[in-house]
Amino acid sequence: MLEPFTLPFVQRGMLEIVALALGAGLVGTWIVLRGLAFYAHAVGTAAFPGLVLANGLGFAPALGALGAAVLFAMAMGALAARRRPGYDTLTALVLVGALAGGILLASDVFRSGGNVETLLFGSLLLVDRADVVIAAVVSALALGASLALGKRWVAAGFDEGAARQSGLATARLDLALLLLVALAAVASLSAVGALLATALLVVPAATTRLWALPLARWQMATVALVVVEGVAGMWLSAQSNAPPGATIAVLSGGVFVLALLVRGLGSRRTARRVVVSAAVVASLGLAACGGQADAGSGETEVVATTTQLADIVRAVAGPGADVVGILPPNADAHDFEPRPADVRDTAGARLVFTNGQNLDRWMGDVVEQSGGDPGVVDLGERLVDRVPGEAEGEEASRYDPHWWHDPANVQAAVMAIRDALAKADPGASPGYERRAAAYLFKVRALDRGIQRCMSAVVPSQRKLVTDHDAFGYFAKRYGIEVVGAVIPSQTTQAQPSAGELAGLRQVIAREGVKAVFPEESVNARTAQAIARETGATSRYTLYGDSLGPKGSSGDTYLKMELVNADAMVRGFTGGARGCEIAGL
Repeated sequence: MLEPFTLPFVQRGMLEIVALALGAGLVGTWIVLRGLAFYAHAVGTAAFPGLVLANGLGFAPALGALGAAVLFAMAMGALAARRRPGYDTLTALVLVGALAGGILLASDVFRSGGNVETLLFGSLLLVDRADVVIAAVVSALALGASLALGKRWVAAGFDEGAARQSGLATARLDLALLLLVALAAVASLSAVGALLATALLVVPAATTRLWALPLARWQMATVALVVVEGVAGMWLSAQSNAPPGATIAVLSGGVFVLALLVRGLGSRRTARRVVVSAAVVASLGLAACGGQADAGSGETEVVATTTQLADIVRAVAGPGADVVGILPPNADAHDFEPRPADVRDTAGARLVFTNGQNLDRWMGDVVEQSGGDPGVVDLGERLVDRVPGEAEGEEASRYDPHWWHDPANVQAAVMAIRDALAKADPGASPGYERRAAAYLFKVRALDRGIQRCMSAVVPSQRKLVTDHDAFGYFAKRYGIEVVGAVIPSQTTQAQPSAGELAGLRQVIAREGVKAVFPEESVNARTAQAIARETGATSRYTLYGDSLGPKGSSGDTYLKMELVNADAMVRGFTGGARGCEIAGL
């Protein structure tokens, strides 16, 4: 039951929570006392574009977030000082604009969509020493400001007019408080992200406020509650394999509801019964979560990031290694957020196989934070043939990351996997050699079969339109012209503009494209709508970034590529032909 507390990434996450608790608790009480809950949420979201900008330009994300949050705080402070009407309305507009602007920057300017989820929701699994230092500094500033200005904040909040008449510079006091809230929100980003900052800054203070404690006791109780909810949420996240930030937010909200319910009950006896019942239910639930986590545990020897890599590594490893795949079927590597079990598995691994080319860039942080020392094999460095990648942004790769759609690259990857496994376990190398040779035979048969199927299609009919630009290798290998993509990017996190969609419709009509191919792991509604509007069919789906679930038509790499070839041939020929390959 206490095993998660021995894990290095859990310990770092709890250290971040403890370092942040004093600042979050103190600032939270001022937020609730002065009615700044909406502002606190808005300033966390306003920091999001700064995070994206820093991430895209390659400097510290915390600096970008801090700059955006300080600008927002100063703007709100200026409005408050001038008593401008529509203050809340403007705050809401800035909140929406900041969120939309951040997503546009991430998806369309810097092509860094794979980091959007982490920036929005944070990740306590991946905090480092700098995050802990920032949290501690903000806590120290919050304590100093509360001691120096606390009485004045209380006076200004109780009766602003009287405070002004007594000589208090209320505008400066308000600006100082707004800036302090901004600093606390920025410090919370690494833990819970831009959208969930209120889980640490507002909800615990609102919970303890229900008991009408004096200010000093209220603040101490809030700090304690932040620690308890943060540590409990981190433990529960590790037990249930759920994202830590979201787990803490849900737990914090649940505690608030329970406290509200207990506070509303007139009888202390009844209140005690509610608390005891809730504790029993929670204990049973946590025990169940813990049991589920332990049931699937075991010594992990090899970790592979994507579903394709996991399938290929398993084919070569056989019984010689326990292979764990990080991504589940139909998951998108571009925006994947690692879970506690992923860090735990990596901590015990001897080898980690990555796709490379920035598709699974997040795996570097997982390896670093796991506390283990696995050998990391970047299979994207072994490519036989290369297709240019996107040129924009820090996260853009030099080469298209979807290299597995060319069987020649897979053959090179198989040999690299074989050699890495044999080096890690020399005694089992004959088995690795034998299974690699058998798998290479099938990959070559797949390649020849697809070549044969495509050669039966008139070259002028081989015009491909997909959900996103993931099939450059496949197209180059088999003489297919990529006419366009619904999402004109190699990451699914980019967003098509109205002009791009209109242009794609024109291209489809002009080129006489017969089929638009949705992808299994991408929402197909836009592709289907374009197909309807242009008279093309959208009935044939492809496996782009991920294998399908077990039992589906694309649950292995070999089946995935055969399904893709068959779908394309049928789409190109209007259903007149298909593609069958024996011996796979």
